[in-house]
Amino acid sequence: MSRFLTAAAIALGLAALPTIGDAQSFQGGQPIMWGADEVSRTPAVLSLRGRAELTQGDNRIRADRVEGTITDGDLTRVEATGNVYFVTPEQTIRGDRAVYTPANDTIVLTGDVILTQGQNVMTGARLTFNTRTEAARMDGGSGGRVQGVFHPERSGN
Repeated sequence: MSRFLTAAAIALGLAALPTIGDAQSFQGGQPIMWGADEVSRTPAVLSLRGRAELTQGDNRIRADRVEGTITDGDLTRVEATGNVYFVTPEQTIRGDRAVYTPANDTIVLTGDVILTQGQNVMTGARLTFNTRTEAARMDGGSGGRVQGVFHPERSGN
């Protein structure tokens, strides 16, 4: 997931500031594809609206809207809202809203969060995930609970 979130951040940064094209080599030169029904750009913000999607390799983020914020030439925030999906070969994460902060490699998904990895499923109100360390924390929200179904791997099969 780390590669994908970084790719999303780079894609937004590249689209908003074409002069930082060397940043693409950070992901080994894999192409970054993006699309939306409507795109707008200012020097500080790139917005993808309507079926917004960023893809790099096998990883994808999809939402009703994706917006990147650039401060002093650096991407400082990526926010996805409405029917947010982060999909990697290993897992699918769904939420109502996601905020990725490149400075601390953290993505926070909120709303009705569902994390699926194989047959394993975990649900809650807020998922905080560090893309560098892969440390995760799921919270149930006010009065809610975190719930899950985990299928242990069977040895010898």
